[in-house]
Amino acid sequence: MSVRLKGDKEISKVLTIKQKALQINLNENIYGTFAEIGAGQETVRNFFRAGGASGAIAKAMSAYDKDFSDAVYGTEPGNRYVTEARLKNMLSYEIELIEERLSRKKHPEKLFFTYANTVATIDFSKKFKGHGWVGVKFQLDSLEDYNEIIIHVRFRQTNAQLQQETLGILGVNLIFGGFYMHDNPKEIVKSLYDNIEKDQIEIDMINFSGSRFTYVDNRLMSLQLVKNEMTDAVMFGPDGNNLLPAQELYKKNILALRGSFRPVTNVNMNMFEKAQELFFKEKTVDKDQTKVIFEITLTNLRAEGEINERDFLDRAELLCSLGQNVMITNFQEYYKLVEYFSEFTKARMALAMGVYNLIEIFDEKYYRHLSGGILEAFGKLFFKDLKVYLYPLKNHKTGELLT
Repeated sequence: MSVRLKGDKEISKVLTIKQKALQINLNENIYGTFAEIGAGQETVRNFFRAGGASGAIAKAMSAYDKDFSDAVYGTEPGNRYVTEARLKNMLSYEIELIEERLSRKKHPEKLFFTYANTVATIDFSKKFKGHGWVGVKFQLDSLEDYNEIIIHVRFRQTNAQLQQETLGILGVNLIFGGFYMHDNPKEIVKSLYDNIEKDQIEIDMINFSGSRFTYVDNRLMSLQLVKNEMTDAVMFGPDGNNLLPAQELYKKNILALRGSFRPVTNVNMNMFEKAQELFFKEKTVDKDQTKVIFEITLTNLRAEGEINERDFLDRAELLCSLGQNVMITNFQEYYKLVEYFSEFTKARMALAMGVYNLIEIFDEKYYRHLSGGILEAFGKLFFKDLKVYLYPLKNHKTGELLT
C-alpha cells in the first residue's frame, strides 16, 4: 500500500475512457440507448469494448442513411441533418421509445438515458473540418423527470477517422459527467476534455436543462468554455439562452461594440445608437439581416484579478434586459475579432469604439508575436469589408474635442 509523505502534492486522477464506460456498464440501474447519425458512430463502441455492456445498453442505432434517418425521426426544415433541432428530436424519440417498451413495474429502479449525436466530419476536399451536435438525456432518480445536456462541437483535426475517435471519447465523457458529476456542472464542462487535447476539438456552445439543473445559469457555463480555453467566443441572446455564433452570424451584417459595461453607461448606449444609425444608412447593409453584438473580453472581466462570476452575471443581466446579444471572447486584439466574424460572413461589418480604444489599436505591444507586426495586424483588420465608427472624446480640462 502506498504512503503519503510530507510535502506531497495532490495529483488529480483522470479516469480512462475504458474505466468510465465500464463504471456505467456495471451500474445495475443505468440503462439506455445510443443513436448516432452521420459520421459519429464511435461512442457506443467504447462501451461495447469496455465489457459488461449488456446490462447497460438497450439498443445502439447507427442511422447513417438520410432516408432511413428521416423515416425514424422525421424531416427537418431545409432537409438539414446536423442541427440542434434534429438532435432534440432524436433524444425525445428515443426516450419515449424506451419508456414505451420497458415496463416501470418490472424495472422500478432503472435510470433511463439516451445519448445521441448528429455529425458531419471533414469533407473530401478538406475545406470544411466539420461540426456536430451531441447530447444526453438522462434520469438520476426513476421517479424524477429527465435532465439534458446539449453541446455543439467544431472539429480541429484534419483526418476523419481521428475526428470520429475524438467524438467517441467526448461522448463517454458527456454521459459519465451527466451521471457522476451532475452536482457540479463546472466540473462536467472541464471533464469533457478528459483524454482529449484542446487542439482536437472545440466546444462552442453548451446548455443544461432539467430538474437537477434548474439552478444552472447557462451564461455562466458559456463563460467556462472561454475561461477554460475550449473556445474563443460564446454568445447568448436577450432571453439569456446560449446561442451558436456560427448560426447567428451566418451571412449577417455585424455591428460590434466592445466594452466592460460595468455598468452600461449613457455613453455606451449613445455610442451604440449613433453607430447603429450610421450603419443602417450604408447601402450594403440590410437592417433585417444585421446582428448587433455587445462584446466583453476576458481581459475586461479580469480587470480586477480573478473573474467575479456575480459581477459577470450582473453585467450580462443588464445587457440582456436592454434586449442585446452578448458575446464573451478571448480576443484582446480587434483584428482577431474581425477574423472570427469573417469565418461566418462576407457582408459588411462595423466596430464602434471610443478614441482611447483607437489609440490602443496603434500600440505595437499587441503585435510583437506577428512577423509583420502592426502592419500585418492592420492588413488583417481592414482588408475585410469593415467600417470603424469612432466616438469623439472631449477633454474636460482644455475643452478640446478628440476625433
